[in-house]
Amino acid sequence: MQKYNKMTKKENFFSKITELSDIFCNFVAGKCTPNKNTPMKEPNHILFLSQEIYPYLAEETPIRMLNRRLPEYFQGHGYITRTFMPKFGEINERRNQLHEVIRLSGMNLIIDDSDHPLLIKVTSIQAARIQIYFIDNDDYFHRRKGIADDNGVEYKDNDERCIFFARGAIETVKKLRWTPEIIHCSGWMSALAPLYLKKAFADTPFFANSKIVLSLDDNEYKTPFGTKFTQKMMVEGMIQNDVRSIAGFPVGYEELMRLAIDYADAIVVSSPKVNQRVMNYAETSGKPIMPYKGEDPNDYYEFYNSLL
Repeated sequence: MQKYNKMTKKENFFSKITELSDIFCNFVAGKCTPNKNTPMKEPNHILFLSQEIYPYLAEETPIRMLNRRLPEYFQGHGYITRTFMPKFGEINERRNQLHEVIRLSGMNLIIDDSDHPLLIKVTSIQAARIQIYFIDNDDYFHRRKGIADDNGVEYKDNDERCIFFARGAIETVKKLRWTPEIIHCSGWMSALAPLYLKKAFADTPFFANSKIVLSLDDNEYKTPFGTKFTQKMMVEGMIQNDVRSIAGFPVGYEELMRLAIDYADAIVVSSPKVNQRVMNYAETSGKPIMPYKGEDPNDYYEFYNSLL
């Protein structure tokens, strides 16, 4: 009981910090006013699903730094943000001050007829006034680095980890009763989110009007997912026809990203070099595309505002 009370106090603390941060950011951006006779304008919400974020993964790669800067930039310009990433085993919980959010944890996600408990942990980047939520599970992430082991061998269950991260993040946002206008998906581990949002969660009011943006970068996986991938990813609300483009054969990076493009509303190019075949497919989709312009968050801000 003492442990539960301690965790609850931490949750309340972070919740209050977030609430005050949201109010401050909206005031600075002119989206709210101290005049009680003037109606308040509801701020836009943006959800970031990011496979990699600095400093939680130590190496300062361009995409990790971009995923770190974007939430801060948008929040400083009047948006309310939420950010999710996988809780890879290399992330030090004590150093980064992660704690479990009891009220959000406890759900079981069934993948390939097995139950996998969903754990939600959170920390705050105080200088940026943003929170980072972590999707965790002992089977998929505990004591396991990134997508490959110390010898560079990719984990055999990366397909299930990909499913778990996308479903876990969406289920958590739904539980938070939070409605994003923009959902930014960065990294192939978030690539199933557009499909789930458009099919499995199509009738969920929180996502009914969300614009889903897929971010393309140069981080590919090498070992194709097995032929059971489509069977594992099926959930209530989906039919086999939804995944016919990848059914029945190994699913490599290109096939997965083409599926993500099919269900996304727009595409942003976040690296100077991306898979050309994936890029060609995106260009033939007829969907809005923001070409690579560098790592300036203002380019994303202008593009996302154009989608609303």
